[in-house]
Amino acid sequence: MEFSDVEPDDSCTCGGCADRRRARLHAVRSPRHRPRRARQAAVLLAAVGGVLGGPAASLAAAAPRTDSSPLIPDSPQGQVAGPYGADTPAQRSIAAQPATTRAEILRRAQTWVDQKVPYSMAKYWTDGYRQDCSGFVSMAWGLGSSQTTWTLPKFADRISKDELQPGDALVYNNPKDPEGGSHTVLFGGWVDAARTRYTALEQTRPGTTKRSTPYAYWSNASGYLPYRYKGLSQPMPAPDDPDAFPGADKFGPGKVNAYVTRLGKMLVERGGGRFYREGPSPDWGEADRKATEAFQLAQGWRGAEADGYPGKDTWDYLVHHKGKDIPPAAATPATPTTPTTPTTPKPPPPAPAPAFPGADRFGPGKVNDDVLRLGRQLIAKGFGAAYREGPGRDWGEADRLNVAAFQRAQGWSGAEADGYPGPHTWRLLFS
Repeated sequence: MEFSDVEPDDSCTCGGCADRRRARLHAVRSPRHRPRRARQAAVLLAAVGGVLGGPAASLAAAAPRTDSSPLIPDSPQGQVAGPYGADTPAQRSIAAQPATTRAEILRRAQTWVDQKVPYSMAKYWTDGYRQDCSGFVSMAWGLGSSQTTWTLPKFADRISKDELQPGDALVYNNPKDPEGGSHTVLFGGWVDAARTRYTALEQTRPGTTKRSTPYAYWSNASGYLPYRYKGLSQPMPAPDDPDAFPGADKFGPGKVNAYVTRLGKMLVERGGGRFYREGPSPDWGEADRKATEAFQLAQGWRGAEADGYPGKDTWDYLVHHKGKDIPPAAATPATPTTPTTPTTPKPPPPAPAPAFPGADRFGPGKVNDDVLRLGRQLIAKGFGAAYREGPGRDWGEADRLNVAAFQRAQGWSGAEADGYPGPHTWRLLFS
């Protein structure tokens, strides 16, 4: 007695049935390829059905596993094999590490997710890879053969949790049950700023899935180890340019570095010396912001382009001595002949917070000046840790993480700290 997947309709022309018909041609059905565990399970199910003696028992035994709350992966795996199950050493060997990129890894993985490739440790999909967890990661990495959780680390380097990036993998090996108790998933990115959950792309019953997963997995979390594929091609590093913009995260309250000093010296050379009572120094201060703002205004920039925080254009103008210098301060009025009692000038009233532009200005795919203004204000408030470069006009995950950090600092949680600015977040951020 043997249970199998529902066969595709030969008359159906949809992509899913077409892929399954092609996969059926490459399925390994020979009894010698059926794992002992699978044969034992089939025998056991047949025996149970015979004892109970009714069709209901057979249907119950063949019912698919829903696994809505996965705690233990039900994902046994096959052995190392070449495309479509070729099992000679020559057929499954790899001459060299094929180069690939993170984007290519995720694109290949997503094709299985979209097609909901059925789980099988004995069948091979139309691309030649075995339809189990290790076959899935082998396919995504482009290894050219279906490996196992025990052999995948040979093609990768061990990394730490903090180094994980999309396209890396988490591997768990169980010595007590190497085939049935081991598992591997593809890392798709962090879901939350605290790095307690991530997007896992994995091959498990009933088919390829993509879901939010607790780190490192639903069970045996301490046994999952992160790995990075050795064949991952990295972009060529740009040649060192001492005049290149160092990034917006180098400037703002609390920043102390040599770039702040260099900025101040360049501003003094361009007429900003009157803003400094001492310095310039490595410590960012209000003098740096005022001098930067004066230089930006001298170029005719306004609004978010003249907020006092240097971006690529400001830095380029200063480094290459472009644009206009900071004009001198207005002449001091003549001293009146009639003595007057000196008075302490009142500080100017704080500038009103800009009006909230609307929630539809922020989120994936949004590109506008409000995103840039938001990012610069986050840095000014000390919440720019997630920026590696920028901020810019394109909304990105760094913007969301920084907004969420600001919201949590207000004592908010849950939906109130989702990383997307609303009117209340905007008002507090710009107050």
